[in-house]
Amino acid sequence: MLFPTVTFAIFFVLAYTGHWLLHRRPLAWKWFLLAASYVFYGYWDWRFLLLIGGSTVLNHGFAVALARAAAPGRRRMLVAAAVASNLGTLGFFKYYGFFVVNVYAACASLGIPCPLPLLDVVLPVGISFFTFQAMSYVIDVHRGTIRPAASCLDFAVYLAFFPQLVAGPIVRASTLLPQIERPAMPARIDIGRASILILVGLFKKIVVANALATGIVDPVFDNPENFGALDTLFAVYGYCIQVYCDFSAYSDIAIGIALLMGFHFPINFDAPLLAASFQEFWRRWHLSLSTWLRDYLYFPLGGSRGSAARTSTNLFLTFVLGGLWHGAGWNYLIWGALHGAFLVVERILRVGTGVLSLPRRLAGIAATFHLLGFSLMFFRARTLGDSFALMRSLAEWTAPTLVSATVLAAMAAGFAAQAFDGDRARRLWDAWARWPAWVQGAAAAVILTVICALGPRGVAPFIYFQF
Repeated sequence: MLFPTVTFAIFFVLAYTGHWLLHRRPLAWKWFLLAASYVFYGYWDWRFLLLIGGSTVLNHGFAVALARAAAPGRRRMLVAAAVASNLGTLGFFKYYGFFVVNVYAACASLGIPCPLPLLDVVLPVGISFFTFQAMSYVIDVHRGTIRPAASCLDFAVYLAFFPQLVAGPIVRASTLLPQIERPAMPARIDIGRASILILVGLFKKIVVANALATGIVDPVFDNPENFGALDTLFAVYGYCIQVYCDFSAYSDIAIGIALLMGFHFPINFDAPLLAASFQEFWRRWHLSLSTWLRDYLYFPLGGSRGSAARTSTNLFLTFVLGGLWHGAGWNYLIWGALHGAFLVVERILRVGTGVLSLPRRLAGIAATFHLLGFSLMFFRARTLGDSFALMRSLAEWTAPTLVSATVLAAMAAGFAAQAFDGDRARRLWDAWARWPAWVQGAAAAVILTVICALGPRGVAPFIYFQF
């Protein structure tokens, strides 16, 4: 069920109405939210509900067992079993095919038969996001930073809560569980901020991301041998902006929808294309994933507590594994390795430390943006061969055929949309909230009409649905 569709609009009206009607009856309210979230998730394929339901029971069971266990050895065994169960499930659905194909290739090169069956495994939507949420819940209980949820129902609502279920943000249990366990009638719903977030998210997705995808990115990346340097260069620029607009749009809409329901999620993007280094980029891009990787992978590996070489190794491994989190493919591995390498080099050269002058900051933004584009050539391309074909096309200086005024306007609009990230638009939110309700409604209707008029026919799935 896609956010910018009539189907979701009808679903949300029903979910929103039931939510507020039942809000003062906690047990009925929780069951209603769980049912609504399961309808939302099961809309793609009802069989996926068995997976998220099983994950709920399994991880809450581990959390309760950890809270009751006193012996350190038993606690370590339980948390290891929980992590192995989650990674095993994620690995089967997401990486089994990739693993078997590569084993087949290796066996074929050696002239020996492959013992593994090649299964057609369907990737459940959003499995990476809710698996990471479940793992962080169990690990936080093990670390003693949170207690297990008051009931399995509370945890089930937390894990399946529909606004952020499919593509994040990855909301920690310490943030969302208290809002579920003890629902409080908020004194005021921040409708101004919620409305702006949803409208900006719709604009980013329907107008900017879709226009860039259809106008230049998809044609060039799908057939790189047919285009020259300028088309390829602007397709890479366009993809940098498209993937930001597409992914941040989902986060914006999810945060806005949750806010309308009285829930507060942390921001997930903070103008990442204005970063002057990769250290700064990862403090601005997909914050819920970058902090998850830091807290549950980089720090357990040793973080920066060891030697400089060990710290660089930990950093590099974290981003290689972060690349694999995005998908089963050598392109994602290379993308993660490139980001890890960029961060290691910056750390060695102490790039981005101290206050930067305006010229150095602009140079840093330009360098980071171009290196980001280089890494995304692997991330977006269908095969490694296509990635190298894109690089070869950069040497073919032919007249551009797809660089149009529409494409350039979409790129400019997407870049400018970063002004609405984080708390930058606070004054706009406050001004919007002061308008009478009928003025807000009329303005929202006009903006939605403009978005629908500018957007292409139909809405493509969000890019991060595949992860």
